[in-house]
Amino acid sequence: MMKFTKMQGCGNDYIYVDGFAEQIPREKKPEIVRALSDRHFGIGGDGVIFVNPSEEADFEMEMYNRDGTRSEMCGNGIRCVGKFVYDKGLTQKTELRIISGSSIKHLTLFLQEGKVSTVKVNMGAPILRAVDIPVISHKEEVIGEEIEADGSIYRMTCVSMGNPHAVVFVEETEELLLERIGPLFENHERFPNRVNTEFVKVLDEETVKMRVWERGTGETFACGTGACAVAVACVLNGLTKERVRVQLKGGELEIFWDRKENTVYMTGPAVTVFEGETEIQI
Repeated sequence: MMKFTKMQGCGNDYIYVDGFAEQIPREKKPEIVRALSDRHFGIGGDGVIFVNPSEEADFEMEMYNRDGTRSEMCGNGIRCVGKFVYDKGLTQKTELRIISGSSIKHLTLFLQEGKVSTVKVNMGAPILRAVDIPVISHKEEVIGEEIEADGSIYRMTCVSMGNPHAVVFVEETEELLLERIGPLFENHERFPNRVNTEFVKVLDEETVKMRVWERGTGETFACGTGACAVAVACVLNGLTKERVRVQLKGGELEIFWDRKENTVYMTGPAVTVFEGETEIQI
């Protein structure tokens, strides 16, 4: 029996496993992630996050997409990691350093009745060089650049927040056939490592609305790194202020790109849904 915690941030839901207590061989994790993430035969989620000990930081976030592939970063996921370790008594700190992939993020935990309710994350500097995102382009940075998909021409702005994003501004998001267009962007030849794609409608200079197609998962209710990439793309295209509210299917995030520091800050909720044990074994 393996214990787990189901958590969500703005509807972006993951299964959290205590890597201190559960010893699972790394080579078996992709298969068990696919089994646990299945919404009919498993627990159900956008993926699985193992919370592990770390020598470089306070904790490690080892994140997997629903299809069993690794992901470098998840903004909603890392907020829930902060709540996980504090609420379970693994730390008494409200200022944490969490490593995911090779990147360390700094978290500030805000408490309500002794438990974490909201988390602010220093997401670091946005990566804009095309070769580092990566995206294939003849330009050093991809800002408002044309891309063809499904027989149509879109304009994208590419940003990495530890994982690659293509931000596309549209007039409407609700009627967008995301199930069709999302995979075409994800697997487009211009993205060597695939890509997360955000389709964004600007409501005013402080508010935007977005839908997201995440590589390896599909459409999700929210994407924290995607919301950060959207805020950066909005500023680069002169569409919003540096502080913006990003409306997602599962809630709202506040994103602030401090251009003097060249640092993106994300603030949003972290919620425990339920805890349990599973008989799923690989």
